[in-house]
Amino acid sequence: MSTFIVLLGPPGVGKGTQAKILAEKTKLAHISSGDLFRENLKNQTELGRLANSFMDKGELVPDDVTIKMIRDRISRPDCKAGAILDGFPRTPAQADALKKTLADFGDEVKAVPYITAAESVLVNRIGGRWTCREQGHIYHQIFNPPKMTGVCDIDGSELYQRDDDKVEMVKKRIHVYLEQTMPLVEYYRKDGKLFEIDGTQTVEQVTEELLSALNK
Repeated sequence: MSTFIVLLGPPGVGKGTQAKILAEKTKLAHISSGDLFRENLKNQTELGRLANSFMDKGELVPDDVTIKMIRDRISRPDCKAGAILDGFPRTPAQADALKKTLADFGDEVKAVPYITAAESVLVNRIGGRWTCREQGHIYHQIFNPPKMTGVCDIDGSELYQRDDDKVEMVKKRIHVYLEQTMPLVEYYRKDGKLFEIDGTQTVEQVTEELLSALNK
């Protein structure tokens, strides 16, 4: 059987970073739901056009369309050994759909790492981010400050804070994520697949804990 992993974690916890590192170390495909949507939209696939018809009306893309994209993706050769799913599922209903889809391939979700951190830590991480207007270089007022306040070290352009990175918006994003994801966390906890990882550690420590837990 293949190894399918669902990676969970709130904004700012480093989930995307860990997904890429895990994919590299385990040689499993990294399936980001955001990248998958962008790929289908860019290539104007049948599913991409279908998803776009809902997005154009400001509606959410139905689960069955998203699942078809996931199904198509995991049927590719690079997913033969399994994959790390990042950003999907988001709800118990989607988790049920994923379970049925993987069962068709004779597979199942093996583990669900849930990377956690206190809201104050997440707010500090995201709320301190500043972006360069010219080429989008990222700075952080605590972890990676520019040499000159408000100016990009690389191209000298102005640094600004995206609306998504402002403290009040960051708090809202975290609350929305937790509110939407808690039922999914409980779903996988009851299934015996979920384990929590302390996301306040260094990137290397989080990776080490993840690999250790997955090996068990």
